[in-house]
Amino acid sequence: MRTKDLSYWLFLAPVLLALTLVVIVPMLLGVYYSFTSWNGITTGEFVGFQNYIDLLKDERFLDSLWFTTKFSVVSVILINFIGLSLALLVTGRVKSTKLLRTTFFMPNLIGGLILGFIWQFIFIKVFASVGEILGMESLQGWLSTTETGFWGLTILMSWQMAGYIMVIYIAYLEGMPKELLEASEIDGASTFQRFRYVVFPLVAPAFTVSMFLTLSNTFKLYDQNLSLTGGGPYNSTEMVAMEIFKTAFVQNTFAYAQAKAVIFFVIVAIIALVQVYLNKRREVEM
Repeated sequence: MRTKDLSYWLFLAPVLLALTLVVIVPMLLGVYYSFTSWNGITTGEFVGFQNYIDLLKDERFLDSLWFTTKFSVVSVILINFIGLSLALLVTGRVKSTKLLRTTFFMPNLIGGLILGFIWQFIFIKVFASVGEILGMESLQGWLSTTETGFWGLTILMSWQMAGYIMVIYIAYLEGMPKELLEASEIDGASTFQRFRYVVFPLVAPAFTVSMFLTLSNTFKLYDQNLSLTGGGPYNSTEMVAMEIFKTAFVQNTFAYAQAKAVIFFVIVAIIALVQVYLNKRREVEM
């Protein structure tokens, strides 16, 4: 269908209208409000870049940004590693692959708040009971420190998203030409060599998609952070999304929170676009 046809734009119009009203207009209004003293009801006076200057001195915001960055880096690596491993497992010569695929994907269907409460019970009650039986103090008081809270969030996110990322890798693995794998096996290539020189380059586009999804989801994490640790202890596991929410609805400084949201959006967009560009260029080189 040619883009000049009227029918093309008629079919596209509802989507463009919804995108404009739900995404583009609120985003532009948010950027405007970040330059004012908006209190959630009235716009207030224009303050210029004052909100952005203040957030650069906001240690709580900077700490949450650093914590979110560390969490995202570790989670992206773990999620993609586990997802690819599961994909290789269920596309290999194992029985009940359909059952395994369903089982691995199911955690992604559970809501973030519910997952947080489930894992909170596991980390606090189950870990404490096992630690008491085995005499391991390291399992006692999970989520009570910054370090255990960090790994608790990482484990939860990896468990939830690994099955979803697995599906993406499965699609690329099953679309590979079988002749290449058979030829490499006949040539005497080991399992690792077949993966390194045949499988890995062919599934490179899957890394681009998976890393984009995992980066965006880990950076903007809120539900799991709220239900698992609530940002504690002493806001040390508070991620950026939660910090912005509290700035707006607890401190009632909506314009300041909006400035944080704009900066956060720019950071996530830059990171996501850069990784897509680098991975796309790497695909060509492979």
